[in-house]
Amino acid sequence: MKTTKYYIAAIIAFVTWGLFSLVLRPIHEYPSLDILFFRVFSCSILMLLIAFLFKRKKIKETVEVFKAMPKSEKRKSILLNIGGSAFLMANWFTFIYAMNHVSIKAASLAYLVCPILTTLLAYFILKEKLLKSQWISVGLSISGCLLLSYTDILDMAFSIVIGLTYAAYLVSQRANKGFDKFIVLTFHITLAALFLVPFYPSYGGPVPTELKFYLCIETIAILFTIVPLFLNLYALSGINSSTVGMLLNINPMIAFGLAAFVFKENITPLQITAYGIIFAAVLVFNSHHLFAIKQKYILSSKDSRQT
Repeated sequence: MKTTKYYIAAIIAFVTWGLFSLVLRPIHEYPSLDILFFRVFSCSILMLLIAFLFKRKKIKETVEVFKAMPKSEKRKSILLNIGGSAFLMANWFTFIYAMNHVSIKAASLAYLVCPILTTLLAYFILKEKLLKSQWISVGLSISGCLLLSYTDILDMAFSIVIGLTYAAYLVSQRANKGFDKFIVLTFHITLAALFLVPFYPSYGGPVPTELKFYLCIETIAILFTIVPLFLNLYALSGINSSTVGMLLNINPMIAFGLAAFVFKENITPLQITAYGIIFAAVLVFNSHHLFAIKQKYILSSKDSRQT
């Protein structure tokens, strides 16, 4: 299947993000904003170093591609890339705010709401077509999210805001074509870092001195930011943003599993039911692709037996 590699890229990205708590827990005593500042600054420095040391040819090609664009396309490209960076920053800020001032549940629920919003934005803005089974999947996801949020409207409100910012990022980057994905990501994160620099003196805490903090930050920067975001952009170059958005459900489901089985957090039957419904929604949404892979495997098995 031509799209299988893009599915694999998206799945690896969201599985990685689902494991984020494993590296975040060891530095939970540090303020969330400090983690955010150092995460973004570190990502930007690393990506700029890689770009200028190993991607100078791609940088030149990107500049040449941009110069050759008509004025209307240049304007669109600038808006998509600045907008992408703005959506990414807004997502990180609102996520941190929800974690610190609303509830952890609201932050977690956001990445269950996000796939629904991504699918709807892609349908109305990008005119991506959905199968009947995929609309059923959207309905299942909505019912699962409502089960998780029915006790607190405020949580749902913040979840929608957080989810909408990342959904907007996914949809905008689906339309952002023609450039090297690593260079695009470097631009997004570096612009975010430049925006955050003026806020660091006022909102940043004392400079951390523990080696553990910097080891965790570098792990977060490389394995939990640069790699999955790059895979995310790569996946968007081959499959619809609605599909990538629905696969995003893998992230909170793995996080839910870690909370239950590794960190021994209290899990209710309602939560288990809701996450089960959402897991079923992911399978239903991608059933056409799974069925195609199965058919290809059956045909290849028959051919191998005949030869």
